[in-house]
Amino acid sequence: MKAVHFGAGNIGRGFVGLLLHEAGYEVVFADVNAELIDRLAASGHYTVHEVGAGAVDHVVDRYRAVNSATDAAALATELETADLATTAVGPTILRFIAPHLVAALRARPADAPPLIIMACENAINATDLLRDEISALSDPDEWPALAARAVFANTAVDRIVPGQAPGAGLDVTVETFFEWAIERPPFGALAPEIPGAHFVADLAPYIERKLFTVNTGHAAAAYFGFLAGHERISEALADEAVARAVEQVLDETSALIVAKHDFGEADQAAYRAEILERFRNPELPDTVERVGRQPLRKLGRRERFIGPAAELAVRGLPVDWLLAAVGAALRFDVPADPESAELRALLAAGDAGAPGYARELVQTVTGIEAGHPLEAGLIAAFEEARSAA
Repeated sequence: MKAVHFGAGNIGRGFVGLLLHEAGYEVVFADVNAELIDRLAASGHYTVHEVGAGAVDHVVDRYRAVNSATDAAALATELETADLATTAVGPTILRFIAPHLVAALRARPADAPPLIIMACENAINATDLLRDEISALSDPDEWPALAARAVFANTAVDRIVPGQAPGAGLDVTVETFFEWAIERPPFGALAPEIPGAHFVADLAPYIERKLFTVNTGHAAAAYFGFLAGHERISEALADEAVARAVEQVLDETSALIVAKHDFGEADQAAYRAEILERFRNPELPDTVERVGRQPLRKLGRRERFIGPAAELAVRGLPVDWLLAAVGAALRFDVPADPESAELRALLAAGDAGAPGYARELVQTVTGIEAGHPLEAGLIAAFEEARSAA
């Protein structure tokens, strides 16, 4: 069995690549980072170090590494005989993976087993996004035949992989907890063997529970922690005021999760408590600047703050603390992060007193349309952030 994994970064090596390796797959890492690919190829092994209760070390070896930017032919050869293709590159990068996969599907014999394609990203239905990018690159008459040569399955992934310490090399430090949920229906009765992953009939509840608890909570801890002057996530959550703010945010998102999905209040409360305990792990050297980076993306319409807040507002449920988290994100001032710098420039642009500018920003940054029940609260948050800028 062979798996081609796009994205040889910390998450790729410390989570998806590790699980595929331990499932018995011959793993091929594909990445555009020439230095990283060269180091992987030269080393032949690396170690994943878990931290927390029951931590163990895992050695990953017997893999190959391909530069997907400069060696498309080698990548095509690997994909030709692959059983799986997975990604951990970020949702916005999927469009750059699509050309390799459409070429692989074109070259795949019609009688070969279908290529299983799974995008393991922090986004709702990321595999559907990748499928649409692949479809857009094919001729409409060609697409049905290509689609028949693949199985597209959405996934929900969860493991904290912090920024690594200087000098760590290829080794990766991760928390002991992980979850990889994969939707079963696309496979019929022939789901792949991946011990550690679990297959579910309906993935949507798991994706939203993870995104609106883990991702929302992690980002909220980063932004509130940044404003309070903390460096690490664990330090931020040791601050009673920050911890209380994050808990209030997750109380609001939990109300949505319980209202929409088949999770009881007690189950969601236990899940929420487990997540917060993970964030408090002092052995994870995770910083508020790393977790808070890319605030523009995190303030997107389907993302961790605006997504649940919009649905809650439509339902007439409280969103005060989610709006407070948005306000904190708007004050995330890290010049080294391009999105932070861009957001600061947007807030500072134009006449501070110009009517409608905050409303424009709300629509541009969050995608919330005029007249939405969340709009007024967002306008107030943006106006306050502009005044403080």
